[in-house]
Amino acid sequence: MLRFFRHYIPLTLFLLGLAETLILLVSVHLGAMLSVALPTLTANPDSGGSPLWIKAVAYSIAMLCGLVAMGFYQREQRDTPLATLLRLLFGFCIGLLVMGLVSLAFPVLMVRPFVFGAALVSSFLGIATCRLVCFATTDARFSRRVLVLGVGERALQIENLRRASDRAGITLVGYIDIGLGPQMVNSASVIRPTGSLSELARRFAADEMVIAIDDRRKGLPINEILDCKMEGIRILEEGTFLERQLGKIRLDALHPSQVIFSDGFTQAVLKKTEKRILDVAIASLLLLVSLPLFLIAALAIYLESAGPILYRQQRVGLRGQTFDIFKFRSMHVDAERNGPVWAAQGDSRTTRVGRIIRRFRIDELPQLLNVLKGDMSFVGPRPERPEFVADLARAIPYYELRHHVKPGITGWAQISYPYGASIKDAREKLQYDLYYLKNYSIFLDINILLQTAQVILLGKGVR
Repeated sequence: MLRFFRHYIPLTLFLLGLAETLILLVSVHLGAMLSVALPTLTANPDSGGSPLWIKAVAYSIAMLCGLVAMGFYQREQRDTPLATLLRLLFGFCIGLLVMGLVSLAFPVLMVRPFVFGAALVSSFLGIATCRLVCFATTDARFSRRVLVLGVGERALQIENLRRASDRAGITLVGYIDIGLGPQMVNSASVIRPTGSLSELARRFAADEMVIAIDDRRKGLPINEILDCKMEGIRILEEGTFLERQLGKIRLDALHPSQVIFSDGFTQAVLKKTEKRILDVAIASLLLLVSLPLFLIAALAIYLESAGPILYRQQRVGLRGQTFDIFKFRSMHVDAERNGPVWAAQGDSRTTRVGRIIRRFRIDELPQLLNVLKGDMSFVGPRPERPEFVADLARAIPYYELRHHVKPGITGWAQISYPYGASIKDAREKLQYDLYYLKNYSIFLDINILLQTAQVILLGKGVR
């Protein structure tokens, strides 16, 4: 795994992104070469404007924005080849839209139609081929070989990582039993050392060793672990390892000392300032662009049923302070006559227009006003209702940590986990929120913003 701005990225995904960026850059130059070789199809192939390499960079960035927006560089890649091709097609459509906006703003970056068409076709075919080759091959050569020290309950949590996305970038070699507790992992993968840990690590060509001993007070072989460290083997705690692989912080592996002494979980003044600048810029732009949607949604709600078009609802925000969140009304006026409840799948309280605007998250658009007011950020944990917060804080450890940052319209939990409507779901989403709090960066915010596009287009988590 590589780490950019505190955020973990599997090496295979990084190399894949690098290869696809190269394909995009080369495709523009290929289009220019074809225009020279086929003068009858195009005249004066690339006259005026910026140098070709700058246009190639602009084209590549635009198309990569589309691919990221469609989740092409998420850890979890479980689509079939056909679904991947469809996702690629949608990604290119978004990229075309971005490229169109860039060309309108900076005409010097426009590419001649023939060159652009050739680049579009060749890059689509190149990336599709690249992805299909990845489906047919293994990433074992890029994987880090991992030995787990321990065979108990903590080691079992690692063994239970079944999904390919959870094991991305690693090959679990085995679990070392040094007799410090009962065995809970599969006996076939247990290694009982006959020599030192460093000799064992060399024998299995291990790159990393994860410390997963249930009770370290029984005697941890510190000197042998130090020998492994000095021989270049990376030593990880089980909690850090799971955070890296899962993109979340496991509550059952989190201790107060880890929060206190960790180099994460900080919101420096500079971070808050840059985040606020990004919030205001994006919210202002989206308000301007989505104004027609505001008018259409408001008219549809007004025509369908009596009642307010917008409604306010109290939510818990920064430092536990309540604020009024704005939304387009998507339910009947008397939806909560019996008290507040979580939304259910296919909720009968939702109006016909409400189902549509929820499907495409249009009901959330008025929250741009909350962002401009400063009650919310664009990216952060979703704000919860005060009626639910008290119960959740009692039932879930560390729940109130999420109130140390502004709540957001979208967030790491929203793109990583479906809609939550229970204490169990809230607990799961908190683990993603804690990962965001610990590893916050502008890079992660931009990544979340781009990937939110696929949540909207594919209707993930709609209720």
